[in-house]
Amino acid sequence: MNSNKMIIVFYGELSTKGKNIMDFIRLLGKNIKESLKDFNLTYDIKKDHIYIHLQNENVTEITQRLKKVPGILSFSIATRVDKEFPLHSDDINRQVGGHILKNNPDSKVDVHHPELLLHITIREEGCYIYGYKIKGLGGYPLGIQGKCLSLLSGGIDSPVSLYLLMKRGIKVEAIHFMAPPYTSNMVIDKIKDLLSVLNDYQSSIRLYLVNFTELEKKIYEVAGPSYLVTIMRRMMMRISSIIAKRNNDLILATGESIGQVASQTLSSISVIDPTSSLAVIRPLATYDKTDIISLAQQIGTYEISIRPYEDCCTIFPIKDPVTHPDIKTVLKIEESFPYEEMIKQCVDSVAVLDVKRDEEEL
Repeated sequence: MNSNKMIIVFYGELSTKGKNIMDFIRLLGKNIKESLKDFNLTYDIKKDHIYIHLQNENVTEITQRLKKVPGILSFSIATRVDKEFPLHSDDINRQVGGHILKNNPDSKVDVHHPELLLHITIREEGCYIYGYKIKGLGGYPLGIQGKCLSLLSGGIDSPVSLYLLMKRGIKVEAIHFMAPPYTSNMVIDKIKDLLSVLNDYQSSIRLYLVNFTELEKKIYEVAGPSYLVTIMRRMMMRISSIIAKRNNDLILATGESIGQVASQTLSSISVIDPTSSLAVIRPLATYDKTDIISLAQQIGTYEISIRPYEDCCTIFPIKDPVTHPDIKTVLKIEESFPYEEMIKQCVDSVAVLDVKRDEEEL
C-alpha cells in the first residue's frame, strides 16, 4: 500500500458555527498557510479537518508554530494509507487490535486507561492512522471577529490582553502614549519587543505612537495629582477612538483589571469610558494579578514587561489618586483648558510602525 505523512488539524469551537463554518475554516486555513509560508507544503481544507501534507520538513518547527495559531483545537501527525479493502469500522478495530496483540504478547487491552490511544479514521480517499493529539491554542481564527485598537502601556497586563484578543479571533492594532523627553527611548524598544513576541500569534501588528507630553503637562497643571490619571485616561480614550475610527477598528481594548489601581475601580471606569465613541472591552477585567503574571510568563512577555523603563503614566507624582471621581469636578477641569485642540495635535502627529515576524529592523 502507498503511504504518506501528514498533519491533521482539528477545529473545536468552529464546529458550532453552523452555516458559517466554511468561512471560519477557510480563514483558519489561510492563517495556517501564513504561519507556515516558508515551508513547501500542500493543504487539503475540508469541513471535517485540514490536512497538511509533509515531505521532509522539520516537523518540530511546524508543530511549534501550529500551537500558536488561533482556532486550532488540536492536531496530530498521521499516516495515510490507501483504502483498498472492504472492511467496516468494527472489522478494522478487531483486525488491528488482534495484530497488535499477536505481535506484542506482553500487551493487553485496556479501553478505559490506554497507554496509547491509536486513532484510525476512514474516509473514501484513504485511511488515516495517528496517535497522540497535540493541544492547540483554541479559540477562533485570527480576524474572523474583525479588528480592534488596544492600549499598550508596556507593563505586564496589556500584552496579555492583546494575546487573549487574538485568541478569540480579533486582529489587533496597538496604541502607545509616550512622553519624551521624560520617558526613555528604551520604552519604545520595549514595546516593539513585546509585539515581536506576539507576532507568533499575529504576524504583523500595527503600532501607533502618540506624543502625549504637552497634553499631559497641561492636565497635571489644571487637574493636580489626585485627578491626573482620571483626566489622562479620558484624553487617551478620546484620542484612541479617533485613531481607531480612521483605521476601521471596531472597538477599543485595554489591559485593565477591575480594582487593581485607582483608575480601574468601577466608579472610575464609569467616568472614563463615556469619552470613547467606541465600545471598550477589557479581557483581563476579572483576572487576579497572579493569573496575569502566569499568562505573561507562559506567552513570553513577562521578562520584557518588567524592564525598568517607565511609560507616560509615571512622569508626574500621583498623590492620593481619586478612586471615586466626581463627574462634575471632571467636567469643570476639562472646561478649564482647550483639550480638543491639543487632542487634534496629538492625533495629527501620531507615528506608525508595523512590527512584523522575523524582522529585526522596522
